[in-house]
Amino acid sequence: MLELKPLSPDRIPAALEKAVRYRLLNEPVGAESICRDILLLDPEHHDALIALLLSLTDQFSQGRTDQFDEAKKIAARLKSEYEQSYYLGIVYERRAKARYRSGGPECGPIAHGWITKAMECFEQAASRPPPDDDEAVLRWNTCARFLLQHPDVKPAVETYTPVELE
Repeated sequence: MLELKPLSPDRIPAALEKAVRYRLLNEPVGAESICRDILLLDPEHHDALIALLLSLTDQFSQGRTDQFDEAKKIAARLKSEYEQSYYLGIVYERRAKARYRSGGPECGPIAHGWITKAMECFEQAASRPPPDDDEAVLRWNTCARFLLQHPDVKPAVETYTPVELE
């Protein structure tokens, strides 16, 4: 069995820069691997946790939605309630958009449920932002525009069949 080679602790900043670069190059699997190497040395490394969460959610659009639960758990580990809400919103937003783009039965109602959850998270984050930070408001507006541009992303319609009484 292969044994992973450890990262040198003094190379964490350079490794984190590389992970960010891999995400920008649309190589989220490489970014994920680097973040996991950093977290082996420092399990609570704040920036590595965020980069890992983002690299996992980058993979949703590639059909890798099996990482949805892990991304939510990482959001819960973040330092502040603001970050927890904000990044959980990112997880739900990206999951919604990936589901919508994949198509298939009920993709609109399913995406609506997740995008609505994302908007709730962003609204919660916006209620206690750090100074000079409008990110949660901007993300909420992005989700609202997504709903406006995709009228088929709406709640599921329940079908009601009346029971005839004799």
